[in-house]
Amino acid sequence: MGSILLKDITVRDERKDMLIGGGRILKIQPAGSCEDWDLAGDVEVMDCSGKVAIPGFVNMHTHAGMSLMRGIGEDMVLQDWLDKIWKIEANFDHEYVYWAVKVACIEMIRTGTTTFNDQYWFFESCQKAAAEMGIRPAVGYDIMDRNDPEEAKRQMDQCIRKYEEVRDLWNTEGAIYELAFHAIYSVSEPMMIWAGEFARKHDIPLHIHLCESVREVEDCKAAHGGLTPVEYLETLGVLGPNLLAAHCLWLTEHDIELLAKYGVHCIHNINSNTKLSSGYRFLYNELRDAGVNVCIGTDGCASSNNLDILEAMKTTALFQKAWRNDPKALPLPELLDMATINGARALRLDSGRLEEGALADISIVETDSTYFLSPGPFLANLVYSAHSDCIDSVIAGGKFVMRRREIPGEREILHEAQCALEKIKC
Repeated sequence: MGSILLKDITVRDERKDMLIGGGRILKIQPAGSCEDWDLAGDVEVMDCSGKVAIPGFVNMHTHAGMSLMRGIGEDMVLQDWLDKIWKIEANFDHEYVYWAVKVACIEMIRTGTTTFNDQYWFFESCQKAAAEMGIRPAVGYDIMDRNDPEEAKRQMDQCIRKYEEVRDLWNTEGAIYELAFHAIYSVSEPMMIWAGEFARKHDIPLHIHLCESVREVEDCKAAHGGLTPVEYLETLGVLGPNLLAAHCLWLTEHDIELLAKYGVHCIHNINSNTKLSSGYRFLYNELRDAGVNVCIGTDGCASSNNLDILEAMKTTALFQKAWRNDPKALPLPELLDMATINGARALRLDSGRLEEGALADISIVETDSTYFLSPGPFLANLVYSAHSDCIDSVIAGGKFVMRRREIPGEREILHEAQCALEKIKC
């Protein structure tokens, strides 16, 4: 792997030279320092005058294989939407998911994402597509037995076999293996208990949907003696520091206490939640103050319609300010952490920060535009004024995956994706 030298790039409002090698940030020193460095071997130099480096985004909840399903099931509430989506997904196979994920990766790269936490069928195809595109997936077997004991046994056996096949191959920082189950209403109780134990035994993340809608909470209380979904999962032994819980929208004070007690990581998906009218009063301040690690995700393209984390950051902040009637509700530095280092922490990655020794996951922002002319803080202009097309280049794992807005192989991928669309039968 060759080295990369970013000359005269702004890092936290200071002009720096940054050297990248072996997949990590080797040096960050004042601009001009590189003239004295002994740069042996193959070094790619990029003049970054007028550009700003930010950590690559970590999209903590995606269904990347849904990137070709935009506009399907519009104007539906969550449960009706799920019923429609599940029928369509019955037609999918490995090839479809492979090309759909490639399309998703193009979009994520263009919008500055270098790591994504996925939950979908045919996970091997997702890993393969992401690896070829150069960004890092967290992905694994997705359990949904729909309370069918025979299906549960089949999925358990398949999960064990798949894990044994990939655990050594994926034991690198280029991919993260995890286990997933859909939700408490689509997975049987024995299966959830088994999944929790399996993830804990093998020390891997467990990725689930949790407290996404009022109906989910009410149905859980009715079925389990008044327990909320969070309380119910505690009785099953599922809560823990390896749990990555998407949505966490309808929570009680006791739920938040439990999430903090067990070290659960919560993932906010504002665009999907509001579009499906699941809710908007995400309890960020309460979760943060309790010590919960809160991250940001986009959800899949069939519900949020894009994978743009920068857009999700803006919407997240605006809704927090609006429903709390407090313009200070979500400070910009915390918002950036939610989209970067908090996700890296949840996935146990040494990423999400621009420091020597960290993984080189970096977006390079072009500031030569109307959005950055004002004297306001860079983060304010980035989040509230600019759009993701200000991201000029992206480095993931120490390699360029986009240079000057160009992504290798993009036209071929879009052509193949058009062919894959025949799998969708609306």
